Amino acid sequence: MINERRTTLAEYVKELQSKGRIVFDAEEAVEALGTNRGAFLDAAQRLQKRGLLISPRKGFYVVVPPQFASWGAPPPSWYIDPLMRQEQQPYYVGLLKAAELHGATHQAVMEFQVVTGKRMPRIRAGRNLIVFYYRKEMASIADGTEEIKTDTGRMTVSSPALTALDLVRYGKASAGIDNVATVLADLGPKIDRDQLAFLSLHFEKPVVQRLGYMLDILDRRSTTRKMHEMLMSRGNPPWTELDRAEARDPLFAPDPVERDQRWRVVVRRHPEVDE
Repeated sequence: MINERRTTLAEYVKELQSKGRIVFDAEEAVEALGTNRGAFLDAAQRLQKRGLLISPRKGFYVVVPPQFASWGAPPPSWYIDPLMRQEQQPYYVGLLKAAELHGATHQAVMEFQVVTGKRMPRIRAGRNLIVFYYRKEMASIADGTEEIKTDTGRMTVSSPALTALDLVRYGKASAGIDNVATVLADLGPKIDRDQLAFLSLHFEKPVVQRLGYMLDILDRRSTTRKMHEMLMSRGNPPWTELDRAEARDPLFAPDPVERDQRWRVVVRRHPEVDE
């Protein structure tokens, strides 16, 4: 904390940046400036109008360095960890954003995707969009997360194994079955098969079945062997659709082109992988 009293919030913000910090909360700033909350909020609003500050959550502020002025905010990776600590919620950067960080995407990811144990509204921060996906039991999959360094500190990211399971679980966030297959083609070699098997115990059976089928058709059968054993140890699962959207309306659903006996998956259209 900065203890010296200052006359303006702008000076306080500059001092923070000189010490390599870009985030602060309202209480900290009020104490450091020796002012009252009302005066602080007025000053903060003026800096926000000038594009020097953003407030992704009430009471939480992020400095906008000059190099990101045209974007209206620094990258979410610069402040997602302190933001989630402010929210007192476990989290990890996941899905397509995690796949991108693991080098497994063919196109730019439009959302900064975060999985957390609290239902939270999306955040528009400048040109960036932070979208939160809810998972009730965060502790059960903690072994599938890892910390990586960022330009301003660190953040928690899903491992390749957890990312693969999430891509199937949160299908709409993953841009459809073809995109999931394309990402898995790149992510597959990086998936730890033992971790995948362990984590699969904490996912719905249909998720495990669909992922197992897709990894198999991508020639990753050695990766799925242990996961398959664990799935079958819980009893023969019911048949599931590979793509639920394909079978949503029984009157118009295409006939199955395959019934995979190993994973008990009904396939109405084979996924197309972008080369």
